[in-house]
Amino acid sequence: MKSLSWDDLRIFIGVARGGGLSPAAAEAGLSPATVGRRMLALEEAAGRPLFVRRQTGYALTPDGEALFQRAQAMEASARPIGEWLAAEGARPVVRISAGTWTANFFAANFSRLWTPDDNFRIAFKTTEAKLDIGHREVEIGIRNHAPESANLAARRTGEVAQAPFRARNHPRPGREDWVAIAPEDISTRSARWVAEQKGLSVVAWANTPRTLYDLIRSGVGKGVLPCFAGDRDPLLERAGEEIADLREGQWVVMHNDDRHRREVRIVIDRIVDLLTSHAPLFAGERPLGTE
Repeated sequence: MKSLSWDDLRIFIGVARGGGLSPAAAEAGLSPATVGRRMLALEEAAGRPLFVRRQTGYALTPDGEALFQRAQAMEASARPIGEWLAAEGARPVVRISAGTWTANFFAANFSRLWTPDDNFRIAFKTTEAKLDIGHREVEIGIRNHAPESANLAARRTGEVAQAPFRARNHPRPGREDWVAIAPEDISTRSARWVAEQKGLSVVAWANTPRTLYDLIRSGVGKGVLPCFAGDRDPLLERAGEEIADLREGQWVVMHNDDRHRREVRIVIDRIVDLLTSHAPLFAGERPLGTE
């Protein structure tokens, strides 16, 4: 017999009390199909049937009743811990994985994602690397492609354009100096695109997108930025046309189970609303000074 997961036992208690999958799913913030799979796995781990499955619901077998009594005792023992956490004011945290510029945009519009009345908190995981949503490194990720894993879901929000930018007040007429991400630190399509161009005069390298931005803004040279970052800055201007090869889609990606949690669902809806309401900006259709 395998060891039994307390998370699965808590769901088991919900199924036993509610007499079916739907009440337990609503309580756990999961889909009924997921609860059903978890109960099959629990029975396999226990090595015996726990339910009699009928069209009218789930009834406990004798073994299921015995486990239910023991699980309730465990629940009662764990209750003081839950009360202690509640007394400490613990609130769930929704972790969002996003690249530098998307995280910057979210920070500038934080009031659209969270309010003081919300009973959860938000944690940004700002990185150009893709954190593993499937293994619960984060609850929500902003990605440039749809997920391929069956346990992930996604909502498309639009497209992201990129273009070269220069400092508005410090142009260097006749000069084609560039700033770029150093070859050993390349992790994005835009950085690879610049590295692949022949004949560029690169006068300075950066190891992070933020430092690259600071170099552009200081007038050191021109560099590639997402249009939604460069077009929002009054100290920057476009230094060329959109780079068509770098246009890509944008998706809000989440775990199939976690997306049913109330706080995660709220944040997902708010992120989608924020991004879609600014779709022209992300698509490069709102350069500064245009309508």
